[in-house]
Amino acid sequence: MSRKKKKKDDHDEHLGEDWLLPYADLLTLLLALFIVLFASSSVDAQKFQEISSAFNQVFSSGTGIMDFPSPMPQKNSQSLDEYQDKGENDNKEGDKNKQQQSEQQSLSEVQRRVNNYIEKNHLENKLATSLSGEGLLVSIRSNVLFASGSAEVRKQDIKMAKEISDLLVMDIPRSVIISGHTDNIPISNSKYDSNWELSVMRAVNFMKIVLENDKLDPQLFSAKGFGEFQPIASNKTAKGRAKNRRVEILILPKGASTNTQQ
Repeated sequence: MSRKKKKKDDHDEHLGEDWLLPYADLLTLLLALFIVLFASSSVDAQKFQEISSAFNQVFSSGTGIMDFPSPMPQKNSQSLDEYQDKGENDNKEGDKNKQQQSEQQSLSEVQRRVNNYIEKNHLENKLATSLSGEGLLVSIRSNVLFASGSAEVRKQDIKMAKEISDLLVMDIPRSVIISGHTDNIPISNSKYDSNWELSVMRAVNFMKIVLENDKLDPQLFSAKGFGEFQPIASNKTAKGRAKNRRVEILILPKGASTNTQQ
């Protein structure tokens, strides 16, 4: 009677220990699953191979997951914060691109108005526009506004200068740079010592007329003179020099400052 009881107790004790093995395997598989789920957001070919090797080790040799080296090398792994930062940067870049596209459309509308004015008044050989990432550029031949060697806007051209000022009135005001340019022929009068001084005064005098329009904010305007140092054509020909003698109106994108322009 005592032998049967002893055998029964041994059997119960053996059954009580066997459940630990499948339980440990289950925990191992669960840990492996969690690691795979965590890594799956950024798995590349190398990491996938390492994870696959880890599974082969677990299933074939019975090695516990806690004994196996991490399938994601610490040096190359990225934290959750880094992924969040990347996502925020991508969103900011997308918003910036949308704003730039919207601003280009707005400046395109201003360019259309200026081009209509040029066409209506048959000024194609005297005024021109171009649109770029820097802004909308309106170029005016200096002989349209000034007599040779003079920085005073001719009386017959004051009306045109005022009409151009009306075209600069925008729903969203933007910074504007007015710059004067000359050819490389030295100035030969006593009023101006250099082409640089002549170009500056032409820009200033033209800007004064433009700002007589009370719908424009003088704080958004600046004048610059570049003399002969920014030619757009060769100074070796009369035609090229005529192109270089010009006044330019640069309308900057919204938010840009005249202080950041050269």
